[in-house]
Formats: sequence, structure tokens, C-alpha cells
Amino acid sequence: MTATMPSRAASATVFPILFAISACHMLNDVMQSMLSSIYPILKADFALDYWQIGMLTLAFQGTASLLQPVIGIYTDARPQPWSLPIASVSTFVGLMGLAFAPSYAALILGAMFVGFGSAIFHPESSRVARIASGGRFGLAQSVFQVGGNFGTAIGPLLAAFIVLPFGRPSVALFGALALIAGIILVRVSRWYGAHLKDRARKVIDKTLPLSRNRTIWAITVLVILVFSKNVYMASLGSYYTFYLIESFGVDTRTAQLMLFLFLGAVAAGTVLGGPVADRWGPMTVIWISILGVLPFTLALPHVGLWGSGVLTVIIGLILASAFSAIVVFAQELLPGRVGMVAGIFFGLSFGMGGIAAAALGLLADHHGIRTVYLICSVLPALGILTIFLPRRAEFLAR
Repeated sequence: MTATMPSRAASATVFPILFAISACHMLNDVMQSMLSSIYPILKADFALDYWQIGMLTLAFQGTASLLQPVIGIYTDARPQPWSLPIASVSTFVGLMGLAFAPSYAALILGAMFVGFGSAIFHPESSRVARIASGGRFGLAQSVFQVGGNFGTAIGPLLAAFIVLPFGRPSVALFGALALIAGIILVRVSRWYGAHLKDRARKVIDKTLPLSRNRTIWAITVLVILVFSKNVYMASLGSYYTFYLIESFGVDTRTAQLMLFLFLGAVAAGTVLGGPVADRWGPMTVIWISILGVLPFTLALPHVGLWGSGVLTVIIGLILASAFSAIVVFAQELLPGRVGMVAGIFFGLSFGMGGIAAAALGLLADHHGIRTVYLICSVLPALGILTIFLPRRAEFLAR
């Protein structure tokens, strides 16, 4: 479907804006990843159970999930360029809460402010990336998304070398990243606002390329695929460090470094997914990414420390490549509704991950961490549902 997209206005791709919004996505997600990166510290400081760890993730990701689709739908009709710097302010407030919270309730509140920042940032920044793409939608989405993945990846690394030695209050140091992101986003917002003025007299065609029922079914399948991907990602993002510590007796820093390797592979996979989707179509990427990772997830609970490191890198590389392709596919199914698509899929990413983290925490408390990975290992089998997605011929037929 999108294999022919790159030829359309490719020379108009605005790379400075793409790189700027990707850099802000990186800074945004570095700050957000502080939460999961400091889980071992919070567990020790506040004597938390696994279910309480899961509730922190739910407070963060659930808040973002509830707000993102609403914000996306609203900004499709009324774009808000200056909401981007406001997102950094909300994340800054959340970080301060995590750094100095005197109680578990205050930690929950800090996590929610970080979630607010995410809910505000993603719909409008995803729109900026598409506007700046010049028709190379897969590439633009990958450049935008890889910033976030890279930020998520280096969060645990920074936590290992800064927060772990200096304690929870050192999380406040990362508030400086919010200020940097805010400054960059002010410049991006000016460009975005000027672009909106130029486009004010243009009519955006929102005609669905397929029938309404076919579109709803396709979006539902994409949501299920995102569900399988993000629940598995949540199992690694929230509990992988605990799994390594309990299963192999490694120290916290080693576990965080191994989490960094996994998240780094996620970033690399995101870079590959968009351009491949532009070249060979998103369907190819979705097939390989979701269903193709199944043999590796099935093997993970049965290997040793070295094997776990290798397999999680492979899993991150393959599984992450799907997201850019899924978002671009959904944007083509719902033309002119970039904010809605970003809100649904970025929101679902956070929300389903948060709900899964809470549920998996309860499961880990009662049956052990290894059981979590045994159950989650079969989730990529849902990738078989890709067979129900519309083919390019269906779009051309209409």
C-alpha cells in the first residue's frame, strides 16, 4: 500500500524538523524511562510488592492512554502547536515528584504527571513528523519513533550510573532535560504554527479508502497486534531486571545494563521498520515483526544468562520494527486523522502496557517471575491475524 509513497514529494522532506522532534522524543522518553529504571530503588525505599510496582506503571501509562486519544481527536480539529512545550513542563513536574516523594501516594501522583506529559506530547509531535515527511511517511515515523526508543534505552543506563550511586533525589537532575526539550519544542512549535497558517485555506480529504466496516475491522486487527507487542514489551520493560536478579543472581547494575541492551535493540529495530515499510509495504514488516519473533520468545524462559541477553536483543530488534509500519498503515486507513491515530496507538501502547504491568505484577507475586515469561512467550502468535488486514489491491480497487 505504501510502497509507492516515497516518490511523492520526497524532496520536500524537512529533515531539520524531523531530527528536532526526534531529539525531543528522545529527551521526553529518557525522562519517562526514569520511572521503570528506578523500580528496584523504589521497591527498596518504600518496601513495595510487585503489584505496587505494577500500579506505578499503570498510573503512568494508564493516564497517558486515557488522555492521548482524546487529545488526538481534539487536535485533529484544532491543532495546538504550543502544547508541545507544555508537555515538557508536565514531565518536569512528574520527575520532581518521583525524586522527592515522601510517600507511595506521592509517587503515584508523580507518575501521573509524567503520563500527562506523554499524552500531550505524542499526538501533536506525530503530526509534526508526518507534515515534515514530504511523503516518506515510514521514514519519518521511524526517525520520530527511534528518538523515543533511544531515550527509553539510555534511561536505564543513566539510572545505573547516576541514580543508583547517588540515590532517588538524583532523578531531579534529569529535569534539565525537560528544559532543553522545552527550548527545542518552542522552535518546532513556531515552524508548525507557520505551516498551519499556510495550510489554513486547504481542504483536507478525510474520505475513507475502504468501507467503514472494513476500516473498523482493520483498525481492530492492528490494535490486537499492538496489544500482543506491547504486553510482551511491558513484561520486559517492567520486570526483566527482577527476572535476571532472581534467576541468575546478578547485581542491579548488571541487570540494568542488560535492560539497556534490549532497549537499544528496540531502537535499532524501529529505525529499520519504517524504511522497509516504505520500500516493501507495511504488511511485510508486520508479518515478520509480530509472528516472526515467536520462536525467540518461546525459547527465552529456557536459556541461561548469556542466552537471555542474546535472545532479548533479537526479540527487541524484530518486535520493535512493527510499530512504525502499524502507525503508517493506520494513518492510510484513516486519512486526515493523524492525531487520532497517534492518540489511539501511542495511547494504547502506554495503556495496555500499564494494565499488563499491573496484571503481570500480581502474577509474579503469586507464581514467580519465570511464570510471567512462560505465559507472555506465546503472545506473538497473535501475529497470525495479519492475514485479515487489507491488501494493496483493495485500496487500488476503490
